[in-house]
Amino acid sequence: MRNIFLSAEEVQSFARKNGFDGIDWSFDLDVLPISPHEETSWIKELRSLGSMEVRYHCPFYRIDLGHDDPDEVKRAEDIFQRIIRLVSKAGGRYLTIHIGLGHDSTEPLSWERTTANLRRLVHYASERQVTVCLENLAWGWTSRPNLFEKLIRRSGAGVTLDIGHAWSSESVRSQYYGVEDFAAPHANRVFNAHVYHEEIPGKGHISPSRWDHIQDRLRLLLSIGCLWWVIEIKEAEELLATKRLIDDNLGPLLIPHLDGARENIG
Repeated sequence: MRNIFLSAEEVQSFARKNGFDGIDWSFDLDVLPISPHEETSWIKELRSLGSMEVRYHCPFYRIDLGHDDPDEVKRAEDIFQRIIRLVSKAGGRYLTIHIGLGHDSTEPLSWERTTANLRRLVHYASERQVTVCLENLAWGWTSRPNLFEKLIRRSGAGVTLDIGHAWSSESVRSQYYGVEDFAAPHANRVFNAHVYHEEIPGKGHISPSRWDHIQDRLRLLLSIGCLWWVIEIKEAEELLATKRLIDDNLGPLLIPHLDGARENIG
């Protein structure tokens, strides 16, 4: 689940009560720790989550590594490098970022600058044992599987496959591509998945009301070995309803994978 509450203590209590195994911690630019004392307190708070695995997410609007404005690029690099250092100190190993989030078009962005700076950021994080993962969006370069593939291949980034963004993208809506095309070229690099039905402008992430809304996409995640699924829904009731839907129906999808594991053991 996401960190839908303000404190780590509240998040942990809700997660354990409702059977979640991990937390996808989204940073808020307005409350990032600044001083060494604040950083130490934040790291202590995150480590209080104990045995629960925590991965990290930067849903920052209009913070782009490939902006045409060098000052904007410097600002983005400073923010991401600072967060990578925080994640590393907290013992985190995965950080998800975006390209183009909050922009209405890719006009202010440079493709070459984006790929070069993303590659450099991936290397910076790797030196600190953190894997930077690029998330596909519902619009823009990362909403097109062919361009998404190039960004992953040229930068060496991991993948966070957002199945709601994929479903909502024009590439899939037009049936020119399928959701699987966001994963197939780099299946072994899909480390995280964001799970919900679809994203609707003005309404946000919409939860599935029926199992067949997400069944095929979850089967895809299993087939490529991606087992870190974040139900990316903010509202507690809808979050829990989606978890129940998955828990009640996932079993039959797991059977082929369990059979394969038994064969390997045999």
